[in-house]
Amino acid sequence: MRYGEEEIEKFDIENLEVWPNKQERDYLIKITLPEFCCRCPRSGYPDFATIYLEYIPDKLVVELKAIKLYINSFMNRYISHEDSINEIYGALQSKLKPKFMKITGDFNPRGNVHTVIEINSDQIYR
Repeated sequence: MRYGEEEIEKFDIENLEVWPNKQERDYLIKITLPEFCCRCPRSGYPDFATIYLEYIPDKLVVELKAIKLYINSFMNRYISHEDSINEIYGALQSKLKPKFMKITGDFNPRGNVHTVIEINSDQIYR
C-alpha cells in the first residue's frame, strides 16, 4: 500500500486537524475540492463531484491537507449524493462551529442526470 492510500484508509474524522483562528475580524474562507469521488450505493459505479466549501470561521479553521484526506476518504464508500454532502456538512459544522457555512456538491452528470446538493447555514429548511 502506498503512503497516500494508507493515510486515506486510516483517516478518522475525530482526528481532523484544525487550527486556531488568530483573526478577530470576520472573513470568508472558500475551498474548492474538484476531485470528490464516492460510489453509488445501488450500482457501485463511481460518482464524481466538485465540492465547494465556504465558511466564516469562529475560533477554528480546518487544515487544508486534513480536508483533502477527509474528502478522499469517501472514495471507496457506497453513499448517496445527498448523504455524502450532509455528512460532510455535519462533520465540519461539529468540528469547526463556524459563524456561517455553506457546502455545495456539484455532481458530474451520469445517466442524463445532474445533481447539485447545497446546504447553507443561513437557509436551513425545516
